[in-house]
Amino acid sequence: MKDHLHPVFRGYVRVVDSVNYVLGRIMMFGIFVMIGILLWSTISKTAFVVPAFWTLEMAQFALATYYLLGGPYSMQLGANIRMDLFYSNWSPRRKAWFDAVTVLFLIFYLGVLLWGGIDSASYSYDYNQTSMSLWNPLIWPIKAVMCVGFFLMLLQAISELLKDIARIRGADI
Repeated sequence: MKDHLHPVFRGYVRVVDSVNYVLGRIMMFGIFVMIGILLWSTISKTAFVVPAFWTLEMAQFALATYYLLGGPYSMQLGANIRMDLFYSNWSPRRKAWFDAVTVLFLIFYLGVLLWGGIDSASYSYDYNQTSMSLWNPLIWPIKAVMCVGFFLMLLQAISELLKDIARIRGADI
């Protein structure tokens, strides 16, 4: 069945889904980075009796990166949490209508997050903002990662909207 969607939309979905798929598969290994950081923290505190001050904050940065850059992949797989009281009994077309409406709210929310994130990251960069901890790293790199994650999630949300529109029309992309 022809999907009646413009080839640009189909190309957009294919490119965004591919980028987020590859990045998501790479980010799956990010958990090992975080484990390594926390393992080093434990070893340095017990074996060397010298606490590594950077490890806790770096583990937080690694977790934020893992979560934010892996989020679009999770959305693509449909691994996000849903209240399934009525949803599971609906037809695929009705699910697509419901998903299309709710993803519009998500797109708005992600747009606001991205706008605020860019403003916050640029402020951090302009003023060399640091975390004010003992380690005192610059904050703008993690805020830049945050903005990239929000942007990729926004692109994936638009991709999901286009797929829902295709399902409403009786086709799949």
